[in-house]
Amino acid sequence: MEFSRRDTLALGLGAAALIALPIRVAAAADDAIAAFTGGAAVGDAGVNLTAPEIAENGNTVPVEVDAPGAVSILLLASGNPTPGVAQFNFGAGAGAQAASTRIRLAGTQDVIAVAKMADGSFAKAQQTVKVTIGGCGG
Repeated sequence: MEFSRRDTLALGLGAAALIALPIRVAAAADDAIAAFTGGAAVGDAGVNLTAPEIAENGNTVPVEVDAPGAVSILLLASGNPTPGVAQFNFGAGAGAQAASTRIRLAGTQDVIAVAKMADGSFAKAQQTVKVTIGGCGG
């Protein structure tokens, strides 16, 4: 099989696009955090994130998040094509500021929870989940 100059150029551009894709996806997660926090500083204490270290199937990965004193929690999967997974809002009558769900992960990546506290501060927790079978077409 012979490759023309045009074929070689197309393959090279395709490879460059695949290399740049993870950088763009990670930037999307950072953009979502910045939009949620309004650019405010984010602390590391105050949010408890529970996710499995290894998920055999990326289609249903159980995740629990708990942030006492939070009014809202944003849940992100940094390596998914669309990183925003869920946003939980808690009113004054909420018994606990905790939520659990099952999410779909495209592959091994960080799951991130950012909480807005009642005093206006923000806290973040993240955990890497290793996925053996991808859930978003992987």
